[in-house]
Amino acid sequence: MSKKNIQVLLVRRPQGWVQESDFRLVETELPALRNGEVLVKHLYLSLDPYMRGTMNDAKSYQAKVELEQVMRGGIVGVVEASRHPNFQENDLVSGYLGWQQYSISTGQDALGRNIRKLHPKAGIAPSLYLGVLGMPGVTAWIGLVSISQPKAGETLVVSAASGAVGSVAGQLARIRGCRVVGIAGGKAKCDYVVNELGFDACVDYKAGHLAEDLARATPVGIDIDFENVGGEVLEAVALRLNPLARIALCGLVSEYNEIAPQGFRNFGALLTWRIKLQGFNVGDPDSLKLWPQAQSELEQLILAKKLTYRESIVNGIEQAPGAFIGMLKGENFGKQLVKLT
Repeated sequence: MSKKNIQVLLVRRPQGWVQESDFRLVETELPALRNGEVLVKHLYLSLDPYMRGTMNDAKSYQAKVELEQVMRGGIVGVVEASRHPNFQENDLVSGYLGWQQYSISTGQDALGRNIRKLHPKAGIAPSLYLGVLGMPGVTAWIGLVSISQPKAGETLVVSAASGAVGSVAGQLARIRGCRVVGIAGGKAKCDYVVNELGFDACVDYKAGHLAEDLARATPVGIDIDFENVGGEVLEAVALRLNPLARIALCGLVSEYNEIAPQGFRNFGALLTWRIKLQGFNVGDPDSLKLWPQAQSELEQLILAKKLTYRESIVNGIEQAPGAFIGMLKGENFGKQLVKLT
C-alpha cells in the first residue's frame, strides 16, 4: 500500500503581503523507491524570513520557487527507507527538502547540497538543527564573529532581537563582553529580550518614539548594528552610529512585503562617520566554510546552558502557510517551526 504525502505548493506570486491563498495543499502518492534513493519522513519544518524572497519572480541569492512547485524549506527528518548506500533506516538527517510530510531524494536537497546526517549529543533536541544550531544560529555567529568582529566594551544593537537570529546574535555579543541593546516589537518581547536573553536594554519600536528611546538606551552611541529589519529601524540606528562603526546587514524584513520599498536615506551618516556596511548570507562559499566552527561553539554553549532560546511550534503541515505569515508579522518568539508528526 503506497504512502500519502501532503505538500504545500506555491500557486501565486504575492503582490505585497503574503496571503494563504498564495499556497495550495495537495495530497499525492509516494512512488516506490528506486536504487540510489532514500525516503525521508519529515519531523520538523523550518519557517524563515528569507523564504519570502523565493516567492518573487526576481533574482535573489537563492533561486525562486516555481509556481505549482513545493515550497522550499529546511527540515529535520528520519530515514524511513533507503536504497542509497550512504543512508540507513532511522538515520536522522537535515536538508532543504520542502514543505511536505515526506520526500524522496537521491542524497541531495533542493539546493543541490548533500543531505546531512545528524548525530546530536545528549541534551540536543533534533529541532535545534533548524534553529540555534542551524541556519539561524550560524547566521548570527557569522554576522557577529566574522562580519562585526566585536570588541569587549563596545555597544551592539540588534533588531528583531527576540527572533531566531537576533536572539542568538545578542547573546553571543554579551558573551564577548559587549553592551547589547535589542530592538523588538511590544512590551512582551522586550521583557523576554532583557529578562530571559540577558540583553542590557531593549527598545520597543512600537511605542512610537523609537529615536528618543534608542538615544536613551545608547548614551555613548552604537559601535555595531546587527541589522535584521531595515526601514525606520535602520534609519534611527544610523543616526546613533559612532565613527568607524560596523553594520552587519543580515535582513530587511520590513521591506520583504513592500511592492515599492522606500530604501535607505541616511547614507550621509555612513559617509561622514566612515561606517562599514556589509551584507552577507550563510549560503555563500565563504560562509559555508565557517559552519563547523560556528556549530561547534553554539553546541558547547547550549550544553553549558549559556545560550537561551525559544521555539514557536505549530502542529501539522496544514498550519505552515498561516504560521509563515504570522512569522513575517512578528507574531512568533524565537524560532518558528512546524511539527509534522
